[in-house]
Amino acid sequence: MHSDRAPLPRGARAAAGAPPRLLRHLRAVDQGLTRSAASWEGTLARRVLPAVEESAEHTKLWLAAAALLAAAGGLRGRRAAAAGLAGMWTAQAVGGAVKHLGERRRPPKELIPNDQVEDRPDTSSFPSGHTVAAVGFTASVASAWPAAAVPCAVLTAAVALQRVHSGAHYPSDVAAGAVIGCAGSSLARHLLARARRRECLRDRPEGGHPAPCQCWSWVRWASVRPSRKNRS
Repeated sequence: MHSDRAPLPRGARAAAGAPPRLLRHLRAVDQGLTRSAASWEGTLARRVLPAVEESAEHTKLWLAAAALLAAAGGLRGRRAAAAGLAGMWTAQAVGGAVKHLGERRRPPKELIPNDQVEDRPDTSSFPSGHTVAAVGFTASVASAWPAAAVPCAVLTAAVALQRVHSGAHYPSDVAAGAVIGCAGSSLARHLLARARRRECLRDRPEGGHPAPCQCWSWVRWASVRPSRKNRS
């Protein structure tokens, strides 16, 4: 029985088979990295990472970081803390929506040669919610106070490493969480900037100059207005 379809050229057959091969290769790399990270032993792996996991549960680590920034950093610290919390919560909302779009199983137990694998949640593995919150907080703090973001970045890296070491996530889950965290931080900054502009416009007197609010329109007006002795 002959088929009515013409045979595909060799290049077309190779292109048609490329996506499945690429996906298999990426999956193999993901599993290999997971096995390597989970097999890592040492003082940091045995003592520090479990403590990081405990503190990062329910964003306790980042709430404590925000409280420390607000208490010790003055006005700049309070602004950085507020920005960090806004970015974290926005990123978590985006990450939660993405998590419900599809179901991905956690890494198989045979890849995880440590006992932390028994404490994994049974929700979707993609993306890493802990990484979403960590990167959302740190990226937002960096936009308000770059120096304060350095220790936050160290903690964020420890959280990301712990999620793979414990077998809770694949490295690709963590990478996707980092992307979503950055996107959530950017979205939070955009929303806050729009809210400030609206507040500035609302406080503007009718037919007059902008009210002295904390926005760039007020800064521009204050910098170009004529001095009192030059007014007619």
